Amino acid sequence: MALYDAIIIGGGFYGTAIACELTTRRGFSRVALLEREQKLLTRSSYNNQARIHNGYHYPRSFTTAYRSRVNLPSFVRDYPDAVKRDFTKLYAIARRNSNVTAKQFVRFCKDIGAKLEPAPQALSKLFEPRLIEAVFLVQEYAFDASVLAVQAAAELNRTGVEVRLGVHVNSIRTETSRLAVDCAQIATGVSETLTARTVFNCTYSGLNQFSGDFPGTRTRLKQEITEMALMEPPAALAGLGVTVMDGPFFSMMPFPPRKLHTLSHVRYTPHLHWLDQPGIDPYQRLENYECVTRVDRMVRDVARYLPAVLDARYVDSLFEVKTVLVKNEGDDGRPILFEKHPELPGCYSILGGKIDNIYDCLEKLDKEIL
Repeated sequence: MALYDAIIIGGGFYGTAIACELTTRRGFSRVALLEREQKLLTRSSYNNQARIHNGYHYPRSFTTAYRSRVNLPSFVRDYPDAVKRDFTKLYAIARRNSNVTAKQFVRFCKDIGAKLEPAPQALSKLFEPRLIEAVFLVQEYAFDASVLAVQAAAELNRTGVEVRLGVHVNSIRTETSRLAVDCAQIATGVSETLTARTVFNCTYSGLNQFSGDFPGTRTRLKQEITEMALMEPPAALAGLGVTVMDGPFFSMMPFPPRKLHTLSHVRYTPHLHWLDQPGIDPYQRLENYECVTRVDRMVRDVARYLPAVLDARYVDSLFEVKTVLVKNEGDDGRPILFEKHPELPGCYSILGGKIDNIYDCLEKLDKEIL
């Protein structure tokens, strides 16, 4: 039976970052990272909009917006090679069906200290003026998950974290004074039990899919099967990122790993949703789902606001399970979930709503892990 100081379940961005934090700053000498896929950062860390938020996206959640403003400089400092800045980012405010007016958006950006200015006429005229009230030039970036994965692998190797890929964790339970993690190699079915003083459950959509003594999260979670359409933008949109706020609208952002743009739509990106519960494996549900693209509906609606999108070429779609906190459905906030399980001392479940939330997680770690 292998003994560790800490076991991290989940090799996405959060799992790898926490593993490195434990070894570099916390004095944990033997740390294991378990990941069900054959590579790191291949699921939700990759299959998303690749946006590094700077607050603009959350006018209904001041806390989320403010934390993005605080965290973005740290992310840019720590992961400069993964940050894409060579594009112009625009936020547009719809005249109808928006939860925020242009005047309110300006006031909100001032309150959180986010840079904002009217877009030049050459860019504003890309939008349909009957439907768009105002267009603003903002400061927002994208990240390259493939670069983050290379950096994470190198750091894990440097700090001596034992990375085990292709491993499925079945249960977490108590065993004397330690936690036992029962797992198996997916390819061979060979089972093993690992033990540690501390276990971090960083499995994102799989947070509640363990048996044994694991109690599940107290916070209710909602699962969604989502689609990000990958587009080759026309020349008029090639150097742009566009978000229309704040309602049943859309975003078109650079996706650096593929040198394309993602197109997402509040109405059409979510294909299916359900309340998370043990026994309903989100990844199995995704595997069984018939992933038929809705890009035609996305493009038709987006073109009403941004006509040039009709000249974009559809290339592919990224289908993934997205997990959100039910309590934030109303305000669209994206706080972290950091739950300590009293029934299973030493076990923590962690969920980040955005990539920059990692710094909120590390702050929480400061308070919980001595």
